[in-house]
Amino acid sequence: MRNKIAGNWFLHFTMLIANILIFIPILWVIMNSFKNSKDILTRPFYVPRELEWSNYLRAWTEVGLGSGFINSVIITIITVCLIVLFSAMAAYTLSHKNFLLKKTVYVLFITGLMLPTFLAMTPLFLLVNDLGLLNNHVGLIFVYVAFSLSFTIFMLTAFFSQIPKTLEEAAVIDGCGPFRLFFSIMFPLAKPGLVTAAIFNIVGIWNEYVIALILISSDNMKTLPVKLANLMMIQQYRTDWGALYAGIVLSFVPIIIFYIFFQRKLIEGSTAGAIKE
Repeated sequence: MRNKIAGNWFLHFTMLIANILIFIPILWVIMNSFKNSKDILTRPFYVPRELEWSNYLRAWTEVGLGSGFINSVIITIITVCLIVLFSAMAAYTLSHKNFLLKKTVYVLFITGLMLPTFLAMTPLFLLVNDLGLLNNHVGLIFVYVAFSLSFTIFMLTAFFSQIPKTLEEAAVIDGCGPFRLFFSIMFPLAKPGLVTAAIFNIVGIWNEYVIALILISSDNMKTLPVKLANLMMIQQYRTDWGALYAGIVLSFVPIIIFYIFFQRKLIEGSTAGAIKE
């Protein structure tokens, strides 16, 4: 009994230390986002004397992070909706339907997980350029969807396989067509898995940098990670560190807020497809 209590205390202490180590850098960045450049360099670990809200205004307008933020929001929302929809269709088919070369198709989807992003950069650039989608949000969205399908299908197949086929058979007997069967019955039943897949994809696409850097060249169409990287390079020639830290806060605060609201759904979705009854 004592060993169990000691083990629980050790686990809680370890988790506390881990949370502190994660929270301190975040708090430090937020504090510096409210300082002027002089205080950031001379008093980096002190509470700001005055809150410099102008840092966020400059980061949003003068530096151009506002347009990057809006671009990232639009691209992320559209891309995640398409990924979840297409992946759910494919996962439902792979888990509930029998057809020729079913296992081969599934293996081909999973093979996409083994493709390194950097390996595909040159042919990807040439393909998007030939399609006339270079420097275009539509082209960027298509590429994000294509790269994310393998992982999402792999994840959602486990969730759809837990839905009893008897429900599908009962719906067909009641007169449900294929589309109504999927969107009215199967799609809602897989909600925990869909939310989990959406959260993982939102985090990945929101923070994606390399593909957006290669495919988008117009400044007003760049995403927030690309804009933020450009701002960091500009800091070599100017000293607006307050705007830089404000931009970093703008990049991670939406994800933190989103995760706080949906963390319960993420935990439910992470375990929903883990046990087969």
